[in-house]
Amino acid sequence: MSDHDPADGTELPAAAPTRPGPLESRQRLRQQTDEEFSAFYRQTIRPLVGFLVNQGATVHVAADIAQDTMTSAYHRWNDLHTPKAWVYTVASRALVRKIASTEEEPVDEVPEPTALLPRPDAIAEWEAGHDALPLLRSLPPRQRQVLAWTLAGFTPTDIAGHLGLTAETVRANLKKARRAAAAYLKAREEDQ
Repeated sequence: MSDHDPADGTELPAAAPTRPGPLESRQRLRQQTDEEFSAFYRQTIRPLVGFLVNQGATVHVAADIAQDTMTSAYHRWNDLHTPKAWVYTVASRALVRKIASTEEEPVDEVPEPTALLPRPDAIAEWEAGHDALPLLRSLPPRQRQVLAWTLAGFTPTDIAGHLGLTAETVRANLKKARRAAAAYLKAREEDQ
């Protein structure tokens, strides 16, 4: 389609379609990134907190580590090829560092509410509703870690890669954890 020049009646060439400028392209890319990350965040944050709790973190510590990990993931989002594995690995390592560097101190006050913990005083109630927590806490740290990764949906080969272990080591720890779980459940049934 062409336009007519009203002055002399000649046809003007059709205008070329306008391309988005560099700023518009960056804004669209940022919006797409934000939407992708938001969907990932909503889908992953609560299971990530549960994963950390399964490894021995308190709910409050798990929520803090998960939030910090997600912030790091957002900043690296375009470079992450397997974001779920990345956040689980980073969060797990952060928990190990936290456990290794923490000296136990009694807490007089209940932690402040956050978006992930709207009622910090209800943590004990939440923990009581999760039957697996006493079992997981009874396991040695490596077995608990491997079982937590398994409960989060990772295979022994995946776990080995993320933890820097051999697949055989992961399978052996998983087998021991399952045996301990069976013994724990049997003892619990006998007590009832």
